[in-house]
Amino acid sequence: MRAITLERAGDPEALAARGVNYPCTMAQPNVSHSVTIRVELNNTPGSLGRLTTAIGEAGGNILGIDLIEVQPDQIVRDITVLAADPDHAQQIRERAEAVPGVHVRSVLDRTMRLHLGGKIEVRGKTPLKDRDDLSMAYTPGVARVSMEIAERPASVHTYTIKANSVAVVSDGTAVLGLGNVGPYAALPVMEGKAQLFKEFGGIDAFPICLNVSKPEEVIAAVEAMEPVFGGINLEDIAAPACFEIEEELKSRLDIPVFHDDQHGTAVVVLAALRNAAKVVERKLTDMTVVIAGAGAAGVACAKILSNAGVGRILVGDRRGLIFDGREEFEGAKRWLAENTNPDRRMGDVKGALKGADVFLGVSGPGIVAPTDIATMNRDPIIFALANPTPEVMPDEVQDIAAVIATGRSDFPNQINNVLCFPGIFRGALDARAMAITEGMKLAAADAISAAVAESDLSPSYIIPSVFNRGVAQAVAEAVAREAQREGIVRHTI
Repeated sequence: MRAITLERAGDPEALAARGVNYPCTMAQPNVSHSVTIRVELNNTPGSLGRLTTAIGEAGGNILGIDLIEVQPDQIVRDITVLAADPDHAQQIRERAEAVPGVHVRSVLDRTMRLHLGGKIEVRGKTPLKDRDDLSMAYTPGVARVSMEIAERPASVHTYTIKANSVAVVSDGTAVLGLGNVGPYAALPVMEGKAQLFKEFGGIDAFPICLNVSKPEEVIAAVEAMEPVFGGINLEDIAAPACFEIEEELKSRLDIPVFHDDQHGTAVVVLAALRNAAKVVERKLTDMTVVIAGAGAAGVACAKILSNAGVGRILVGDRRGLIFDGREEFEGAKRWLAENTNPDRRMGDVKGALKGADVFLGVSGPGIVAPTDIATMNRDPIIFALANPTPEVMPDEVQDIAAVIATGRSDFPNQINNVLCFPGIFRGALDARAMAITEGMKLAAADAISAAVAESDLSPSYIIPSVFNRGVAQAVAEAVAREAQREGIVRHTI
């Protein structure tokens, strides 16, 4: 693991020795809280050095320094700094302002600026240069296309945006690590998801944030929008409503419906576990997997791992391990009770880890301790996926675990859904699939795991980079082939 300096981590004792009052925080300086500070400095030797020293002592990590303006007695520079959070950024500004000969003109929050006016836009695919173009794209020529679709409804998948469009639908009840922030606050996240669809899958995705309060309202709204979209990606909808919404929409619509928080996570987890098993030279069928968290992701992971042939799966919620007979379960938890923990083991996740091969966390920080991991089988595999703080920090178990993965980008082996959903929808749309099946999910997981050559596998490289542009294409091809093999494709002209 990379070393972290006291200044970068914001260690209070080290910084207090230099006269800096910076509160202790688990967060480290990162790009999501980066700022660009425009400063005026006296044009004298040492002025820049004093400023950068002050920023470093405040716990800031300088990313870049740009020269903006030079005058005989003054220099204007932009200093781009990584901070841990907004309060930390403010403290860095105050520390910079306190340096003699320095005046802070402005502080620009780089993340907020990126979102100004939204992150996505709509553009026409064909330029309208003259009357002929207008006549074909709109009236009167478009009437012929409308009549073709009226006579042959399936051709809507050929002649409209429906062929390459996905609705990213949320009610804002379970956004990232923020919780129930509502549809307005969910919009930037759904915009980001739509941008990822376009960037990695070439798919035109639209953020649809619904101001509703009941599952049936989400279902009705999405059903009414179906004519426009070739697929529905459900996002950040709290459990258990997410299960009801997905199942009902799948039964009503003849286009793919996919809850990414469930199935996207599950697909990437399976892909990573396949490769991790190769690293530790163990078979999935011989493994015992303990899952902390019985929400949307936990249930989907349990299902896909079961379908992939994992030997034994135990799932724990706030009340302990789930088993048939613990209580009267309903919905998704009923499936867990009937299909996991065949020995009806009691107790909690920590106790279940004794002798287990894999810990999969999809819950929250601090669920397990290094001492719990130490009770696992030799060469344990740890997937601690809670964000931003994992169930157990990687540096706490790096001497115990054989393979460690998280949901974070600042540690090796990031389990990121972007490896899945662009390719799985690309393949579904290309094949004109009417659903996304369990077989298609397994095919996607196989394609993701195969993106890492066996000769390249290592404890710190079990999953491809999210910027590996070949992953989405490989997933799309595998998913399309499986859809055609299963015969769930729509035939159009």
